[in-house]
Amino acid sequence: MARLQIDTDYLARTLRKLLSIPSPTGYIDTIVRFVAKELEGLGLQVELTRRGAIRALRPGGTHLGARALVAHVDTLGAQVTCLKPNGRLSVAPIGTWSARFAEGARGTVFTEKGGYRGTILPLKASGHTFNEEVDRMPIGWDHVEMRVDARARNAADLAHLGFEVGDIIAIDPQPEFLDSGFIVSRHLDDKAGVAVMLAALKALHEAKAETPVDIHWLFSIAEEVGVGASALLTPDVASLVVIDNGTTAPGQNSDEFGVTISAADQSGPFDYHLTRKLTELCRTNDIRYQKDVFRYYRSDSASAVVAGADVRAALITFGVDASHGYERIHMHALRSLAELVTAYVQSPVEITRDFQPTADIRGFTRQPTKEAVQEMSPDREDDETGA
Repeated sequence: MARLQIDTDYLARTLRKLLSIPSPTGYIDTIVRFVAKELEGLGLQVELTRRGAIRALRPGGTHLGARALVAHVDTLGAQVTCLKPNGRLSVAPIGTWSARFAEGARGTVFTEKGGYRGTILPLKASGHTFNEEVDRMPIGWDHVEMRVDARARNAADLAHLGFEVGDIIAIDPQPEFLDSGFIVSRHLDDKAGVAVMLAALKALHEAKAETPVDIHWLFSIAEEVGVGASALLTPDVASLVVIDNGTTAPGQNSDEFGVTISAADQSGPFDYHLTRKLTELCRTNDIRYQKDVFRYYRSDSASAVVAGADVRAALITFGVDASHGYERIHMHALRSLAELVTAYVQSPVEITRDFQPTADIRGFTRQPTKEAVQEMSPDREDDETGA
């Protein structure tokens, strides 16, 4: 089935709105309400788990062998660990990110009395006071603190203002949308993936596209801390495609343009047949793609499978430079991903055996095992050794 045209203006507007909503893991109520409203506006009924993970169903030809797509709405952040005698806050990360990228970050501390703005700084931040000692400060969360923009000279002042250990800190994304198509911001992981899903759904909705099976549109709320889609999938889901960030860096094959299909992450290889299907859809629909293997990466699929979901899983990504730092992506990748999603959900189901949780060997898949036949160019008769 051919890809659908994507409204990139809607995609960009939606991403801007998502980035404007603070949503570190554990503080996701507002963004869940926003995404739920968008889904309802696109004609879907929404249900939430107890903690706020989102399920939305777009009916297809059958509920058997349903397909699911998932992105996560939560982001990295920080949390208060101590009210310090100097009137500042000790902090620890929410999710895995380096204190190198925390230094200088602006953010909001959410207390029960309301939010306070502040800045994460090295313990020795003043060059006029510490001179070269500033450059010799180690990098780590034990070597930074949060200066709150409030009248707080000691721990008692902080407590009086309402600060407590455990308060969650949202880090400002500081987004820039450039005319060249580049987008620079924190938290593109995975708000860009959420925007991709909504843009693909909008294209399907406006085209009144039909799908061979039900499509579950899922949004997890704790991926950054490893929980992910562990409690999101229903038993009728047979395949899960995760939309998240790829990693463009030396030694990686990800790219900021086109779709980056992950063949494996640190939890192991993704499903051979589903990954191959997505690759073939890129080829037949003229969608630029490349493949990569992520060595220090875990996504919603791993948490779902570890929790016991017997699904075929794959990961398609938008290449991100400086992941979990000041991230950069390009609209070309987001559009390409949304196009692939529309082609995938409309495509026929080849493995109908997956309609049932278990079955006998008949109809089970096959992987190629024969030795490949090497094709020689017509003007070359010698073998690879030149003999």
